[in-house]
Amino acid sequence: MNAMSNEKTQTVYASTLASIINTENAVLPWENLEPSQQQRIQQAIDSKSHPSCIVYPHTQAELAAVIATANRNKWRVLPCGNASKINWGGLAKNIDIVVSTERINQLIEHAVGDLTVTVEAGMKFAHLQEILAKSRQTLALDPATPTSATIGGIVATGDTGSLRQRYGGVRDQLLGITFIRADGQIAKAGGRVVKNVAGYDLMKLFTGSYGTLGIISQVTFRVYPLPETSATVILTGKAEAISQAATILQGSELTPTQADLLSNKLVYNLGLGEGLGLITRFQSINESVKEQSNRLLAIGQQLGLDGTICSAENEAYLWQRLPEQIHADVTNSLITCKIGVLPTTAVEVINQIEMGLIHLSSGLGLVSLENESQVLNLRDLCQSNYGFLSVLAAPVEIKKRLDAWGYTGNALHIMRGIKEQFDGNYILSPGRFVGGI
Repeated sequence: MNAMSNEKTQTVYASTLASIINTENAVLPWENLEPSQQQRIQQAIDSKSHPSCIVYPHTQAELAAVIATANRNKWRVLPCGNASKINWGGLAKNIDIVVSTERINQLIEHAVGDLTVTVEAGMKFAHLQEILAKSRQTLALDPATPTSATIGGIVATGDTGSLRQRYGGVRDQLLGITFIRADGQIAKAGGRVVKNVAGYDLMKLFTGSYGTLGIISQVTFRVYPLPETSATVILTGKAEAISQAATILQGSELTPTQADLLSNKLVYNLGLGEGLGLITRFQSINESVKEQSNRLLAIGQQLGLDGTICSAENEAYLWQRLPEQIHADVTNSLITCKIGVLPTTAVEVINQIEMGLIHLSSGLGLVSLENESQVLNLRDLCQSNYGFLSVLAAPVEIKKRLDAWGYTGNALHIMRGIKEQFDGNYILSPGRFVGGI
């Protein structure tokens, strides 16, 4: 396409979308975006060209109208919230427009007594936590970028961290979703109460689907009371002793909310000592936290590990810095990956990783790598331990050469069938998911 016809096409996109959303700055042409915003989007797409514009609907109805128009015209859409994780997963192909839910961000209902909250997808995670804290409640997720991540983006990428030790992942806390289908219809799944319902579990299907099945517009989560007290036990030392401590912890009656195995370099970078690390957080009433922390510290000392208990501001700072050490900036040359291994092999695997962590109970983890050969070698190691490695963030050129997902299972035909059902025109995040879906 020559420059003149391309410019004309982009004008058609912008004018058509502007007629749907009659609000100032709701449709921003590519040329009007900040360079940093352009760069973030380009980190997510496999194309020499760029999207024509980014669209900011203000209501779920406007979002539905935008998607209906895109489907009618077969415009390829890259959905996002605040674009903090837009570069995760595979590269989207030949994107025409970017659609952001950032301005669809209202609190719908906070049922304090029922321990549930319903919000629109564009609400920032940090803002929601501020709302919940006023009622001494919390959403028990710890996403990669808590200050910038939106609720919809967290669900779409299945983004949670160490808190899965006690509370499970996003899927385990999600009670209901509203989403925009590829044809622009608004659909719902689940509800606003803590109960199980029979039928096809669309909530689990949409969690971690990276915007390939529909665009999440509203979610309902279960929430939890804020704990009275918190403390973290830090154990560092030789791999064999860390392995023994981890095994004893898992077989004990101790009830940590977070427990992570840390690589040598991560321990060093955090200023925690030398060797491998096991950091374990207890959150409950004062007496329980004190007793559990001292018991684990004593176990570590018996095994010859260095140990300390961290609390208050120092503890909060430690858990804040932990993901920051792993998740590289989008302009960085480092490669951020998600891994999964059998929990029984977690210490063996983390001992072979320079920079990373593995959650003790699930065997899921995050690693920061420097080149493709490290990715392939670690993927082989994970797969030999009945696990996986998927690339979250990496330079575009590396993602072009590398299969971001590395999927070796036998369910690809099922995934493609589901994609066909939900998005027959393949307009939503084309190429971003497993197998180029």
